[in-house]
Amino acid sequence: MEQPVHLQRLRDIIAILIVALFMFPIAWWALTSIKPMSAMFNKDKVVVFDFEPTSVNYRVVMLGQSRSEIAIESGSTFGVGGSSSYDSRRTILDSLLIAIGSTTLTTLIAMLASYALSRMSFRGRDSYLNWVLGQRFMPPIAIIVPLVTMYKTVGMRDTDNLYLGYVGLILMHALINLPIAILLMKSFFDDVPKDVDEAAMIDGATRWQTFGKVVMPMVRGGMAATAVLCFIFSWTEFLLSLFLTTTIRTVPVKITTFVTSTGSEWGFISALGTAAIVPGFIFILLVQKHLVRGLTLGSLKE
Repeated sequence: MEQPVHLQRLRDIIAILIVALFMFPIAWWALTSIKPMSAMFNKDKVVVFDFEPTSVNYRVVMLGQSRSEIAIESGSTFGVGGSSSYDSRRTILDSLLIAIGSTTLTTLIAMLASYALSRMSFRGRDSYLNWVLGQRFMPPIAIIVPLVTMYKTVGMRDTDNLYLGYVGLILMHALINLPIAILLMKSFFDDVPKDVDEAAMIDGATRWQTFGKVVMPMVRGGMAATAVLCFIFSWTEFLLSLFLTTTIRTVPVKITTFVTSTGSEWGFISALGTAAIVPGFIFILLVQKHLVRGLTLGSLKE
């Protein structure tokens, strides 16, 4: 039965208001990133659109422009530190390397594990799935002290070996993302009837051939959605990156260094924060249908 027109309009208005409520902080953050210092710290009024946009903040964090050029252009010397203090090009590359590495590792392991859990019956499978999900509930702060001790003991701190520092952080990000990746991928494998596997194996395909050439193409969208979710979790992770690395700085950790003893560089913080939102936002738009569908399916659906 079709809803009355006034109810449809009311629903649309409520939906727009909810979206606006959630988008307002992001829009304000992006607006702040192009504000000059005088508009950002105007004590007489809240400046919304009445200012001349500037790209100084982005040129500093994304292109490594020097502080002296900022002082000349903006007429302000707010904050301390040289150009290297705010140049975030190395940070963005570090974050991309870690996020892509952990996403690749997580997706590969999750594909194999979730296919096995979807297709193979064994005693205690449901209990095992609940245990896997329970691992995601554990806050990283609960294990950070033994983790730091272990990493230091085996020499995986970036202060001991830079390359092992990258490997260690990739492994930890993969570990914390693995439970949700397995459960999400399993929901997509469950949508593929087992008859498909049986038909392929009757025709002479092995289990590996069935998995790689028959089933995987059918859940390609779900794999992409899982990969995007893992990428975003790794890209925005803060606590493990802060404690397990010193030389390697991911974007969330780098942003905290913009808070100095003399104040906070809100222009640089908002510029780097806004730039960091863009990759995840684009990826989510590309696979949003698969992502929403996977998150709304029951993880233990039979």
